[in-house]
Amino acid sequence: MVLWAGRFSKDVDEDVNAFNSSISFDCRMYQQDIQGSMAHAKMLCQQGIIDEQALKEILTGLTDILNEINDGTLLFDPNAEDIHMFVESELTKRYPVSGKKLHTGRSRNDQVALDLRLYVRDEIKEVKVLLKNLIDVLTSLASAHTETIMPGYTHLQRAQPITFAHHLMAYAEMFLRDIDRLCDVEKRANVSPLGCGALATTTYPLDRFMVADTLGMSDIMYNSLDGVSDRDYAIEFANALALIMVHLSRFSEEIILWCSWEFKFIDLDDAYATGSSIMPQKKNPDIAELVRGKSARVINHVSGLLTMMKGLPLAYNKDMQEDKEQLFDALDQVKLCLPVFTDMIKTMTVHKDKMRDAAARGFINATDCADYLTKKGVPFRDAYKITGQLVAKCIEDQLTLETLPLDVYKSYSDIFDEDVYTAIALETCLKNRAVIGGPSPAVEKDNIMRIQKKVGDYFD
Repeated sequence: MVLWAGRFSKDVDEDVNAFNSSISFDCRMYQQDIQGSMAHAKMLCQQGIIDEQALKEILTGLTDILNEINDGTLLFDPNAEDIHMFVESELTKRYPVSGKKLHTGRSRNDQVALDLRLYVRDEIKEVKVLLKNLIDVLTSLASAHTETIMPGYTHLQRAQPITFAHHLMAYAEMFLRDIDRLCDVEKRANVSPLGCGALATTTYPLDRFMVADTLGMSDIMYNSLDGVSDRDYAIEFANALALIMVHLSRFSEEIILWCSWEFKFIDLDDAYATGSSIMPQKKNPDIAELVRGKSARVINHVSGLLTMMKGLPLAYNKDMQEDKEQLFDALDQVKLCLPVFTDMIKTMTVHKDKMRDAAARGFINATDCADYLTKKGVPFRDAYKITGQLVAKCIEDQLTLETLPLDVYKSYSDIFDEDVYTAIALETCLKNRAVIGGPSPAVEKDNIMRIQKKVGDYFD
């Protein structure tokens, strides 16, 4: 069925039809297309535009089509231009008169805009659940490691002592923001464009609010030009997906470092690593590396969507058909990465002794040594200089601040006393960092509970 057959005297060229077709990728929106058509038909009947018999046949036909696609007895026609034509053509085959009435007061422009919004809304819910699962694993693992000491880094140099829980919860915060960001996108996606028509609404007395309410949408698009041509929500969704991948990629980089022999903070379960075809000793963190690599792919889709939209005049343009493949692939990659990454984290082995040993080296308690002097009245800049000199002395004598003799301490400042060793102990360093947001075990336990509550609030 060619929708514009009345205007054209020739069939579309076969190659052009293949070039123009989107059924190969927009078929995934069949549920949303049928859902939108049902709501549209109910509204047409309520407004007296079609009769009850037509509505009954349309709803029956659409329900049958939906069920048959779901159970595999109805296959998508690769010759159909898009999912909208496929569904309408199938409906018209079954109910020739009523089927032709379904498209009354509707354009494919506002139809596809609605379908994509419904699809984004549905997929956001699924991605949020995947993020929740990851955060649940992180908070559970963090709860077991609130006193597992490890070095915190800046510039990949050992900097100050933290706990493994504190490090994990930094990522939990990122993924929590991802959920919050998706909730924002969901608000802007959940607005109905149906009734905007091709660009200037219609002369039929449509009840657009009824359609929106039937579909569980919060409002309607109030400008018909904007309604059919807005893809902000799709770009926002892609951007939110890209940020999820950025967070996964950063975490993957640390996993890759941590399981190397140079760190050996963790070991990945054999099910989430691979070997070498030539080197029998190798255990490669391929899953983390692939997640890191896929992040570039998703980030590029955001750039593609922005570039596609940047020069388009109002209203709809065929360029906008290119929104779906990029958005769909970005979504597919995120949904592929999140579950396997979650299971990789859940099954890894943590080497607390290796973390503690790394924290004991590298003078990561130097700031606490300076703070010790400051709290005894020495100006911080002077305390900073003295501590730096002590570190240089330790390096020269192959000692640590913990093993440096007291008489050497006193040779740099008479303020030092026996209590310096308690002040610079790693456990003390952590315990004293009890400011909200810090790595103190007590603070971290409260923070874990806060995150768990916030995640729960999103799904109540």
